[in-house]
Parts: sequence; structure tokens; C-alpha cells
Amino acid sequence: MKLKLKRTKRNALGDIALILASALALLLVIGSLAVIVIDVGIHGYERLSWAFLTESPDNGMMGGGIFPAIVGTTAMVFLMTLAGVPIGVATAVYLHEYAAPDSRFAKLVRIAVQNLAGVPSIVFGLFGLGFFIQWVGPGIDRFLLGGARMFGQPGILWASLTMAVLTLPVVIVATEEALSNVPNSVREAAFALGATKFQVVATVVVPQSLAGILTGGILAVSRGAGEVAPLLFTGAAYFLPELPSRFSDQFMHLGYHVYVLSTQSPDVDATQPILYATVLVLLALVFMLNLTAMVARSRMRRHFA
Repeated sequence: MKLKLKRTKRNALGDIALILASALALLLVIGSLAVIVIDVGIHGYERLSWAFLTESPDNGMMGGGIFPAIVGTTAMVFLMTLAGVPIGVATAVYLHEYAAPDSRFAKLVRIAVQNLAGVPSIVFGLFGLGFFIQWVGPGIDRFLLGGARMFGQPGILWASLTMAVLTLPVVIVATEEALSNVPNSVREAAFALGATKFQVVATVVVPQSLAGILTGGILAVSRGAGEVAPLLFTGAAYFLPELPSRFSDQFMHLGYHVYVLSTQSPDVDATQPILYATVLVLLALVFMLNLTAMVARSRMRRHFA
């Protein structure tokens, strides 16, 4: 009896220690986020204005605004979403709903997804440069334009496709997790009513997984919106006041704009307010995407509850 009492006390102490450690980790994460947001907000709010958001940069990016960078980032995110999310969702649906449990091909795909998630983002930039710009682009130019150079150069299309490949693992893992949360009894009931496999997946499983699928897609998009390294090779421009009008055009990007301001400016004191304001806009864009994911997930859960 005494031995059992000692073990109970030890378990209670262990529970308390884990609770304290978890609370400390939570406070550390929230505190770090709060410090970053407050610091950026205090220094960036002074420079933030309507003109800063709607005008093009001038005087070597020391004046004007960041409107081309906002438009370029938004266009890149839109194209990246169109290219990456459908492929990621379709891959996850195949792996979870159609592939056999002992399928070697499915195992190879999962291993590839895991390895792809661990590849540094700079490697994706080199992949985009070698595959899209130096191989696919010149092939399109020879086939459609008779050799005239248009797609065989960095542009917003290749940057978006590169970022789509970068975010594929996030979409696939999130979608497969959402599909696994649908009870098998729902599938069995649909099959008992005479539905085909495609009808079960398209009208029962996927609709009930939309909350998780949408959340994973938007989280992947928010990650892609803040990545900079792949864009160095695939289409981001150092200084380009004009807006992109074709898929082959280069573009300005908020993340790359921050990188340039922080590393290439000859006058750090004069650049610092612009740098903080640009970071504040980028953070606001990423937070809006995450907030959209949370709201959409909440509404869809209530709808399919």
C-alpha cells in the first residue's frame, strides 16, 4: 500500500512538472511572437501611410511606396495556389482513398513527400532555375515562339511554380490528415446505398474534410508568401516600379524587398523606417491568411457537424 502511494505522488509530481514545462513553452512562444509584432508595429506604423501602400518606389527605393511589391506578392501567391493546392489535394486523396495499404508506389510517394519537406528552400530555387527556366522555358520558346526568348528567363510564372513545389508537402500532409478524420462508417454507409468509389470520395469524404483541406492549403500559401530564397533565382526583381503584365515578367516581392533593404542600402538609418513598414505589411498579409484559415475551418465544422 505504501509503495502504491509513493508511485501516486511521483506521478502527481510528474504531471505538475509537465504542466509547468508546457506552460513555460507556451509563454515563450507567445512572448516571442508578441515581442516581434510589437517591435515591428512600433517602428513600422510611423512610416505606414496610404501613399506608402499605393505608390511605386522611387529614388532607388529610398522614397515612394511598395505597391508593386504588394501586387507582385499577391499575384505570385494566387498563381502558386492555383498550381500547388489542387495537385497536393489530389495526391493526398489518392494516397488515402485509392492506394492499397501495402502499395509500394504509395510508400515511395510518402517517402518522397517526407524528403521534399526537409529540402532547404534555397535548393528549390536552384531546382526552379534548372528545370523551369533553363529547360521548360526554352522548350516553350522553341515550340511556340520559334526560338524567341520569352519564357526561358526568370518570371512570375516560374517563381509561382517553384513555390508551389515547395508547399506541396504541407498541402499533402494536411489533406491526408483531414481525410483520416472522416469515420469509416460514413464511407460504409455510402457504399451500402450503392454509391461508387468516386461518388463516395467526391460527395461524402472530401466535403467533410474541406475544413482541414482549406486550413492546410492556406497555411501552405502563408508559408510560401514569406519565402524569399527560391525567388532569388526564379523571378524576383531588385527594383521594378512597373507591375507585371505577362507570365514571363519579373516582379517585386515583399520578402525580397525586405532582404534588399536590409543588405544593400548605403544608408541604414534612412532605410530602417521603410524596412519596418514593409515587414509590417508582410506580417499583416501572413496573419490575414492564417486568420482566414481559422474562420473558414470554424464555419465548415459547424456546417458539417
